[in-house]
Amino acid sequence: MKVHLRQIPLEGLHIEGEDPSSILELNEPEVVPTTPVSYSLDLLRSGDGLLATGSLSVDCECTCVTCLEKFMRQVRVEDFACQVEVIGTEEIDLTSVVREDIILTLPPHPHCEVSSEAWGALDQLKIK
Repeated sequence: MKVHLRQIPLEGLHIEGEDPSSILELNEPEVVPTTPVSYSLDLLRSGDGLLATGSLSVDCECTCVTCLEKFMRQVRVEDFACQVEVIGTEEIDLTSVVREDIILTLPPHPHCEVSSEAWGALDQLKIK
């Protein structure tokens, strides 16, 4: 996701779009992106930096680590924010920052609703 600094007016710029899910570079069989990475960002130049805030999302097919069934999960980053130094460049690539925030939001051990309910029922048991 590249941003051209000359296209950002003083009052800032709102951008929306999609990048291919391949930018995530995921090699996890338990979590497979099924849609492009969507973004809605507000960009603002601040001194020698670029401030980007907004939201990111991607749909993923996950494999439950408990029952091995596949299920869909939308991964959303509602409060994405980053500041990047822009000295001596006309173009900023936000791909690595976007990738990092989405990967940190992915479930490390995906559980489907059925297995979560089963564990929830077990948690309710009162054993003496």
